[in-house]
This record gives sequence, C-alpha cells and structure tokens, in this order.
Amino acid sequence: MKGFSKRLGEVREYYFSSKLKEVQTLREAGHQIINMGIGSPDLPPHPSVTEALKTSASIPTAHGYQSYIGSPALRAACSDFYGNSYGVHLDPENEILPLMGSKEGIMHISMAFLDEGDEVLIPNPGYPTYTSVTKLLNAKPVFYPLSEERNWEPDLEELEHMDLSRVKLMWVNYPHMPTGAAGSLEMFGRLLAFAKKHQILIVNDNPYSFVLYENPISILSLPDAKENAMELNSLSKTFNIPGWRVGMLAGKKEYLEAVLRVKSNMDSGMFLGIQEGAVAALKLGKEWFDQNNAVYARRRELVWQLAEAMGLTILKQPGGMFVWTKVPEGINALDLVDRLLYEKHIFVTPGMIFGSAGEGYIRFSLCVSEERILEAKRRIVK
Repeated sequence: MKGFSKRLGEVREYYFSSKLKEVQTLREAGHQIINMGIGSPDLPPHPSVTEALKTSASIPTAHGYQSYIGSPALRAACSDFYGNSYGVHLDPENEILPLMGSKEGIMHISMAFLDEGDEVLIPNPGYPTYTSVTKLLNAKPVFYPLSEERNWEPDLEELEHMDLSRVKLMWVNYPHMPTGAAGSLEMFGRLLAFAKKHQILIVNDNPYSFVLYENPISILSLPDAKENAMELNSLSKTFNIPGWRVGMLAGKKEYLEAVLRVKSNMDSGMFLGIQEGAVAALKLGKEWFDQNNAVYARRRELVWQLAEAMGLTILKQPGGMFVWTKVPEGINALDLVDRLLYEKHIFVTPGMIFGSAGEGYIRFSLCVSEERILEAKRRIVK
C-alpha cells in the first residue's frame, strides 16, 4: 500500500466525531453524560411528516433509484417555502436543487467552482466544514475575522485592503453559527456589492433562520442577488429531521447545473419516502414554528441561568439553536470544557473549534430537555 492522499495531511477528523468517542467511553463506564454540545434537534418531527414517509414507503416502486434533481413535488415545495417564508421567487424547475443535507452541498459547490490554488473567504469563527472541504480540494482558505464588537459581521473595508484576485468563493452564514448573530438585509446588500465588484460568488448557509428569529431573511430576496449569490438551506433544524439528511441549494440555473454535474456523479438520488416527508414538512405553517420556538425559548432561559452559575458572560442574540458565552479572563476555555466533561459529565463545545476568533468562548446547544438542563445546573452549583 503506497500511502494515503496528501490532502489528508491538511484535514483532521471532525471535532464532534472524535469527541463523541470520549463521551461514549465515559457512558460505557457508567457516567450519565448531559450532551449540550451538538445541534441535533431532540424534538420529534410533525406527525404528518412521518406519516408521509410511512405511506410512501409502502409503495412498491418507491424503493428504486430516484431523480438526481429530486421529485417535481419536492422542488415545488421548496419553491413555495421560499416564496412564503422569504418572499423569494424561485423557479422550481431550474433554481432549486434538493440535496442530501446541506453539508454535502458545501462539498459539491466547492468541487464545481474551485481549482487547486483558488482562494476561499471563510468566516472566523465559522462552520469548520468550510475550511476542511477547501483544504481537501487543495484550495486555500482565507479567513476573515468576525468580532463581538461588530456583532459578528464582516468588516468589508478591511477585506478591501486584501489581494482578492484569486478569491472565487465567499462563505457566509446568517443567521450565524456559532454566535447566533442574525445578520440583516442591509448587510447582505453590502456583501453583494462587494461580491459584484470583485467577481466573487457568495454562498449563504442558512439553516437556522426559523429557530427563535422573528423575521427570517434570505440573501436571495435582494434584487439581482442570484447573479452573485447562492443559498444553502436545510430541513434538519427547521423541521426536526437532522438524520433524514434533506437540504436544498437555491440560485441561478447555470450555477446549479454546474453543481449538479458534480452531485450526479456522487449519489443516486434521495429515497422517495424521505422526499415525500420533506414535502409534508415544507407545507407546515407558523403554528409549527411557534410550537418549537416556545420550547426553545424556555430552554434558552434555563441555559442562560446555567451559564451565569458557571460565571460565564452571555452574549445574547435574538435567536438561534445555541447560546454563545465568553469565559472569564484568565480561564482557558478548552480546559474548562474538559473539566466539565470529566468532572461534571456535561459536554459543551469550545469556541476554538470554529476558528481562532472563537478562543475564549463556549457554545451550549438548546437540543436538550429542560430536565437535563436543570440537572446540569445542579451539578454545577453542588
């Protein structure tokens, strides 16, 4: 055997993949771990969603290969969802591409647009997959800092002083993970002007806009946005089906066709039952979001209390699936996270996994019951 790909030298195992092995080892030793680290919704999907899955799964022809571009019903449901939720008109035939989760979309988009040596603007802090995928393709990540002082929004004036000649893609993620910053249409407008000036394609990763945010926004709602932007979206957080792996990419026909050339060589279509369940989910209305958000709002209050009991500074944002906190001066956040895991058996996420600008911060997930949050608080104050 002549060895592994050189590109693996630039990429580490995903943090949660490796850390959950430690969590599992502690569980096997008899410890009751409270997992507040991962944004995997623990609430169930709507009954109509699982019923649609079960009904379609009983159809004999449902188990064969499906279309690479998703069923017409799913694309239409995605289009209607964007129209009703964001006021964005999308042609279901040409401007929607269903995905097996938006995470695969990050890879497909990068493979469609990047060559070796191209540069990619990546938020710091930001979702680690933007960086790992860029490195896997032998492109170069160029990190742009986000700061508490600027409410975690890009400093475009600072970017203007950089050499952007080799930058092809810019990843943005609003509402932002891990900080919860909402972003704004005004900010999107500035980003689009920047992208147009420098011939950069912006991809907004938008899976969180219905979790506690009152006014969901999309970069595609701005005039001519499709010329310089695409948007990833996901049903995982919005409809409590993270394990189903359903997402979508929205944007200009020519851009989606390029992504499809990659995607169609890497998968063989999404199971019809999952597509039918996704259609049912996308038809849910305001009552569904209000119901979920009532639960998340109660949990957030309790997590704020937990963080205060730990002496952390809470950086409150209008919404999101996480609570972003700052550790006291002189405390190492990574050490604190490990002490919480091994001494209190509470798993939370250190901000440093999202980039150097996350140093000194800790993220708590709201995907844990009120009872477990209260138990975590009891362990802290005991």
